[in-house]
Amino acid sequence: MSTPVIESPKTAAKADPKLANAWKTKPGHELTDAEVLAMPEAEYMNDKQIEFFRAKLNELKEGVLSNAGETTEHLREDTSIVPDPADRATIEEEHALELRTRDRERKLLKKIMQSLTRLDSGDYGYCDETGEPIGLGRLIARPTATLSLEAQQRRELKQKMFGD
Repeated sequence: MSTPVIESPKTAAKADPKLANAWKTKPGHELTDAEVLAMPEAEYMNDKQIEFFRAKLNELKEGVLSNAGETTEHLREDTSIVPDPADRATIEEEHALELRTRDRERKLLKKIMQSLTRLDSGDYGYCDETGEPIGLGRLIARPTATLSLEAQQRRELKQKMFGD
């Protein structure tokens, strides 16, 4: 009995010649993750990839801003006075949770804006610490990444060891 071979998305993309060449005829903002992963390494952070990541970051930004507007509306709607202390506590807890979520989204929005600035300056896709390519897989999974996987692991290890 043979064990099924599980291919990474990059390996699968490289094996499919349609994916390997699809990026040549499409605008960057219309490319799929698989098509970007299928690009040769020599094409790292070419114009189409930059356009692809700009579209991805702008889509992420629009989603965060849309959520922020919904939160404001939701908090305005829930300002009614509730006589029961338990109900009031529940509403206040929901508001606190929503505000914490929005604070995380505010931080994400800041990272998105920084990533868009890095795209404009030509620094996007390269590690802040080493200058090495971050990698398409990591950027697709986390478009705001500023560190390569190795640099991120070193940073997390330092934080764990020294509590910074």
